[in-house]
Amino acid sequence: MKWQQAITDYTHYLSIERGLSHNSIENYSYDIKKLMQYTKDQSIKVSPVSIDTTTVKEFIYAVSKDINPRSQARLISGLRNFFDYLIFENYRTTNPLDLIESPRIGRKLPDTLSISDIDNLISAIDLSYQYNGVNLGERNRAIIETLYSCGLRVSELIDLKLSNLFFEEGFIKVTGKGDKQRFVPIGDTTQKFINIWIGIRNHIDVQPNSKDILFLNYKGKQLTRAMIFTIIKKLVEKTNLNKNISPHTFRHSFATHLLENGADLRAIQMMLGHESITTTEIYMHIDRSHLSEVLNKFHPRK
Repeated sequence: MKWQQAITDYTHYLSIERGLSHNSIENYSYDIKKLMQYTKDQSIKVSPVSIDTTTVKEFIYAVSKDINPRSQARLISGLRNFFDYLIFENYRTTNPLDLIESPRIGRKLPDTLSISDIDNLISAIDLSYQYNGVNLGERNRAIIETLYSCGLRVSELIDLKLSNLFFEEGFIKVTGKGDKQRFVPIGDTTQKFINIWIGIRNHIDVQPNSKDILFLNYKGKQLTRAMIFTIIKKLVEKTNLNKNISPHTFRHSFATHLLENGADLRAIQMMLGHESITTTEIYMHIDRSHLSEVLNKFHPRK
């Protein structure tokens, strides 16, 4: 079995059998392609069926010089899953990653923004900004408000559809990881800003494959993940905010602020679309002073 065929079969498995998102599949296949390229560059004539632990170890050592322990652990986990798949399909009998340990990593607490940070970022948006006659300032405000008020992943934001806005009921339908759908509450303020953008969007010549997509560029095409990162990066620079901010930071801030204000962890889990409550529990470690306040307020023997 050749590398390319194995990668193709594996990506089909991840999509059909495991229902992973396009981005997750891309990440998995990227690491396997790096291993394949390494064997070519080193003139090592092996297939995914014949490659051994020594070669895989040498590859991991070579690439680990430029990545942090968390990325190393993700790389090892991804490759281990790939070879487990080959064993499942009876192409191999052993996994060359079985004797390779992942580096120890601590649990990373997510960066968060304060409410004033978020207010400053939104206030810094130039609402009059236009490009080719399209007001992108109003669009950018609606984007930031939606990221924060609904706690969306960046992929969920760019895939958000007009047909999935149920403003009368106060919800939006979001398609998350593994194409799993959930309903997320949306506040009146965010609805107002989205409606302003929709009024502008109605005058754009929308491309056929983006007719139902909410957030578009001036050409009427769906926005990319990179564009959302760029919008946020420019706002951070404009406000001189000394924090490492990404679209995911707004999602973390959404969950943290809900928890700090007394929201139920199970409700936060449902809104974030976390499959396991343990994923949501990371927010319990962010503000321990809040936990003390809860104890003092509600415990009979405070």
